[in-house]
Amino acid sequence: MNGFGAVFRKELTQMMRDRVTIMFALAVPVFELILFGVIDMNAKNIPTVVFDQSKTQESRRLIEQFGATGLLRIIEMAPSRDELQHEIVAGHAQVGVEIPPDYARNLAAQRDAHVLVLIDGSDSSTASQALSAANGVVLQNDLQALLEQRNRARIEAHPVMLFNPDMRSANLLIPGLIAILLTFSGTILSAFAIVKERERGTLEQLMVTPVSPLAVVLGKILPYLGLAYVTLTVVLLLMRFLFRVPFNGSVVLLLSLSCVYLFALLSFGLLISSRAGSQMEAMQQAMGIMLPSVLLSGYVFPLASLPAPLRVVSYLLPATHFIKIARGIVIRGATFADLWEPVLSLLAISAVLIAASARAFKKTVS
Repeated sequence: MNGFGAVFRKELTQMMRDRVTIMFALAVPVFELILFGVIDMNAKNIPTVVFDQSKTQESRRLIEQFGATGLLRIIEMAPSRDELQHEIVAGHAQVGVEIPPDYARNLAAQRDAHVLVLIDGSDSSTASQALSAANGVVLQNDLQALLEQRNRARIEAHPVMLFNPDMRSANLLIPGLIAILLTFSGTILSAFAIVKERERGTLEQLMVTPVSPLAVVLGKILPYLGLAYVTLTVVLLLMRFLFRVPFNGSVVLLLSLSCVYLFALLSFGLLISSRAGSQMEAMQQAMGIMLPSVLLSGYVFPLASLPAPLRVVSYLLPATHFIKIARGIVIRGATFADLWEPVLSLLAISAVLIAASARAFKKTVS
């Protein structure tokens, strides 16, 4: 035990000076504890669109009953069946309710009234709870009629599980996992780019070259962009042929939109690299973005179940928007017209991160 005290004091002093490691060690457990404490695992406020062809007092009462479940949140009254389906394919809504024009007449004539409930099956947990909510509304009407001892016609809901009728979890998890895997590889690999130059002593050579900071940033990004595309291709092939996940959209569209996402990830990695003093510090900062990308992007928890402050944070993460794009194209067969909103958000995030990376590099070399 000779020299134990000296070694202990030396290591303690070094640890206390490494503020990044201390913050990483303390902040991550606290963040996870708070996150799992405030998030309700039960889906709430599931976005729902209604196509009411009856437009009667009875149909409005039914719509109010759907909204009163606490699980469904009516966000729009669709003017047509095509618009109802478009809202689900585009990811704006996860449930669609279609009330036929003879709904009120059937109830008045004491005939069974039928209602079509379309459920986005690409999120199996949310879909199950939406199905329970729809069945609960029907059961509530039947119990009310029984308690009032009235021979009233029944309301029958016909749920249709869209896109994932077998409720396979792989169809939900793997398209979203594409965004998480690319976040891991793209951010961490590019996070070492400038740090390695600094540790090797070659950063000074970049400083004296007549190259603009933006050109250096783009030059650093493009090799990793090619590697990320190789990773993406391998993941898509395994998804399709090993796990048998159906690909309902355009592969070309997914590969094209992936470029915007990858630019955002690589730019963020370079931003970390410009500020980090060592590869270990760059790794810690890069891992700091991984946890929010997994937990707040809609991959694990539905965005509707997040508290409002965390939902704001989720929209700042590139993974949130790319998961919408990947699931929309792979599972729902969405087109660019359906996905322009997350694409526009990704473009804005990418532009900000590329500009921030160029500015951080300029400060590094100046």
